[in-house]
Amino acid sequence: MACLALPSSSCRPKPFSLSTSSTSRSLPLCQAFRSLAFSSNVFLVAVPNGLTAVARPKSPRKLVVCEAAPQKKADSAAKRARQAEKRRIYNKSRKSEVKTRMKKVLEALDGLRKKTDASAEEIIPIEKLIGEAYSAIDKAVKVGTLHRNTGAHRKSRLARRKKAVEIHHGWYTPVATV
Repeated sequence: MACLALPSSSCRPKPFSLSTSSTSRSLPLCQAFRSLAFSSNVFLVAVPNGLTAVARPKSPRKLVVCEAAPQKKADSAAKRARQAEKRRIYNKSRKSEVKTRMKKVLEALDGLRKKTDASAEEIIPIEKLIGEAYSAIDKAVKVGTLHRNTGAHRKSRLARRKKAVEIHHGWYTPVATV
């Protein structure tokens, strides 16, 4: 907002009234000058580039003119929006990869659990899948896509499910602690 003083004899702008029934474009400009509304000597003038607030000071010789340009999104805000969109797409692919790998492990474990004649060697390919899922989770945590506690929770969920299948088939016997 730029302000300058003009002699009162040089120009007498016509008062401009702002109403909410006019176009929605004038509403943000109303809010820009709301801080000047305390003075009865302030009136607004429409100019091609925006609105101008004109204040009549106590001295009758000068007018104070304050001009406000239309609101425009700052370049830094636009850049932040572009960066946020890039990160959202990147994070979405990371999360999708983690979910897919976890789903593959859980489906394989459910299939193994339902088998009645399963052998202990059938868990080895599932352990490779678990390792890939752990790797995807760790990478997502490292780059900040997932919180570290969320990553730990998901890895724990896979380990518990694997242990439950091993207990179900008798390949693992938990030791009772005293």
